[in-house]
Amino acid sequence: MSQALTGHNRPAQVIDAIQTANAELPSADRQAKFAKMALSPYAFFRGTNHLYWDDIWRDWRFALFGGWPETQTWLQGDAHAYNFGAYGHHDDLIRYGMDDFDDALVGDYQYDVWRLAISVELDARENLELSDKDTQKVIKKLLLGYIDTIQHHHEGIPLYAVSMETAMGPLKPFLEKVAKKQSRAKMLAKWTEVDETQGRLFTRRPGKLANLPADVASQLKRLIENEYQQTLSHPVKEADPDHFRVKDTARRLGAGTGSLGVERYYVLIEGGRDHEHDDVILDVKEQVTPEAYRLMTPAEKRAWRRSFPNEGIRHAAAFHAIAEHPDRYLGWLTFNDKVFSVRERSPFKKDLPTHKLSGAKSYRKLARQWGEILAREHLRGAQALNQGDEHAHFAKAVCARLEGREDAFIQVVTTLAQAYADCVEQDHQVFVDHFLATSAP
Repeated sequence: MSQALTGHNRPAQVIDAIQTANAELPSADRQAKFAKMALSPYAFFRGTNHLYWDDIWRDWRFALFGGWPETQTWLQGDAHAYNFGAYGHHDDLIRYGMDDFDDALVGDYQYDVWRLAISVELDARENLELSDKDTQKVIKKLLLGYIDTIQHHHEGIPLYAVSMETAMGPLKPFLEKVAKKQSRAKMLAKWTEVDETQGRLFTRRPGKLANLPADVASQLKRLIENEYQQTLSHPVKEADPDHFRVKDTARRLGAGTGSLGVERYYVLIEGGRDHEHDDVILDVKEQVTPEAYRLMTPAEKRAWRRSFPNEGIRHAAAFHAIAEHPDRYLGWLTFNDKVFSVRERSPFKKDLPTHKLSGAKSYRKLARQWGEILAREHLRGAQALNQGDEHAHFAKAVCARLEGREDAFIQVVTTLAQAYADCVEQDHQVFVDHFLATSAP
């Protein structure tokens, strides 16, 4: 037979899905994003969260260990190894955890667990070149960290992010290095300069920052100094009317992988006036619906919109629910008919480079902490959803589904992670072949 009778054509599905997901991006942004995705299977995985959700949205395996309303919580939505990192905000204390909630939504806990396990499988292959046996041990540690934290929630385990005081294994020296090498002063020196007549302004950084047209800069300035402040959960320095005075604005270029191409701005505000390094950089980022939204039924979408009239509200709600230490500048604004989140750019933002780990044992220690961090975020998210129910309802439901079947859960997720990583590698090759063919002169 010369003609296919069904739509079972994975290569065509992958290319069509990628083209559809990126169709509205300007050509230059689309090419830049595709170039990043072509670098490796892991980079491709980061840039195609929509493929993951397409593949697992109605997966039957959820019914084995969850799939109940009670096993839902706030999800990170794009859980992967490089969405963990160091961060710190106005108190200048350095923490480690997930700090990106652009794709956050409410759903079954396994969506995050599966995606994180797949990313660890890909990362172990790419950055540490671990054997299949060693990688399986890493994923087991990841899952045990998650399971143990959920099962022992009633023993009073604090739901705090990892800090300098509590970090263990490879995280301890990593955070110490971040504390030594990064600071608010160094961040401002990197992104700004002091003009003798105009004061502190954004510096020239081709490929990273671009000037805004005067009318756009003026609109953005007005929004930050007025409407945006009404969306803050806690007023910042009410007594200082100049705290939010805008000193400069710029367009942020080339940031991220999956989010590459969304509108993004940096806004420099006065902040405090105690010393020269207390200015604040606000990260103003366009927020779109999470990838799972398009897969919801019409009724589910209506319920979503009743809860979250726009994606700025959803992003802020998720951030406050999941994060142990939410950014006090967290808010949102509407600009040119688009919704943007607003938050402080952290002076301590840094990913742990897994390729520098000493080997499988070190990676296992890190992976266990990833599992613990994700579990604590899910417990906090469930507590927010249940309005102070101390996350017990969610934890009890997950524990009931796992009780006596922990080994089976680990086996299912490990097998899924390995098989899906194989699929990602195949999809990546399909993408590279197509990308190189269509971009060749």
